[in-house]
Amino acid sequence: MKKRMFILLAMCLSMAMFFTACGKNGKDSKKENKTNGTEVQGEEDTKEDTKTGTVDQNSKDVFRVGMEAGYPPFNWTQLDNSNDAVKIDGNAEYAGGYDVEIAKKLAEGLGKELVIVKTDWDGLVPALNSGKIDAILAGMSPTAERKEVIDFSDSYYKSNLVMVVKKGGVYENATSIQDFKGAKITAQLNTFHYTVIDQIEGVKKQTAMDNFPAMRVALESGIIDGYISERPEGVSASTANKKLVMVEFTDGFVTSDEDTAIAVGLVKGSELTAKINEILAGISEEERTQIMDKAILDQPSAE
Repeated sequence: MKKRMFILLAMCLSMAMFFTACGKNGKDSKKENKTNGTEVQGEEDTKEDTKTGTVDQNSKDVFRVGMEAGYPPFNWTQLDNSNDAVKIDGNAEYAGGYDVEIAKKLAEGLGKELVIVKTDWDGLVPALNSGKIDAILAGMSPTAERKEVIDFSDSYYKSNLVMVVKKGGVYENATSIQDFKGAKITAQLNTFHYTVIDQIEGVKKQTAMDNFPAMRVALESGIIDGYISERPEGVSASTANKKLVMVEFTDGFVTSDEDTAIAVGLVKGSELTAKINEILAGISEEERTQIMDKAILDQPSAE
């Protein structure tokens, strides 16, 4: 009898110890799961914040630069960060080119992080005046018309006008703009390039086009006989596409210095203007040429 009682008591003690251990493990397990759950949630939150690839547009520590990223060698769009290209805000693509390199120097001099905002050409000035961007670096000339609505820095590049035509075509060996009498010529919309077409006697002035890639396609397909551009873009076009060639003139277009200069677009009375001019003054002509030459070499090839 005593033996039975002893066995029964031993079994009760064992069961009590077992349930106590289970209860403790259950609490520890819940605690561990809760901790792990919190850590996992934190990781998810972090990933979610980096998903968009956008930068806080209201931060005073960023320098938001607008460009169309479609005017090589001044600016273009590419798929990776090769050749130190900069990621486009809110986009999986990157921007490279002469304007981007100058923008880097400005951002560094201002002590700010560079943010590239890809914007259609016609939307650049409205984006600037609405506060979406801090500056325009897009191969833009400080024309009298534009100066009525925005301010400009000192120039950071200057170039002559050229004509881009088909290689091996009837206009390849032209030396004067008057050699294009009867030719179908165009230029980019809302640029002074389009206005100088009228200097060619008997020209067949075509509708202005939105961007340079579209003009290259139109030229190659025979829709137009040529388009007017600045020399860097002409070199870029003929380098990227061997079917195209740039024509430089001995008897060329009549232009003003402000037409052929390239400057930074800024809002009226911008507090950045003086500092930007100071930074630009520190970039020598030799360095500017080197940056442009590298941009021409780095530009994406035509598909």
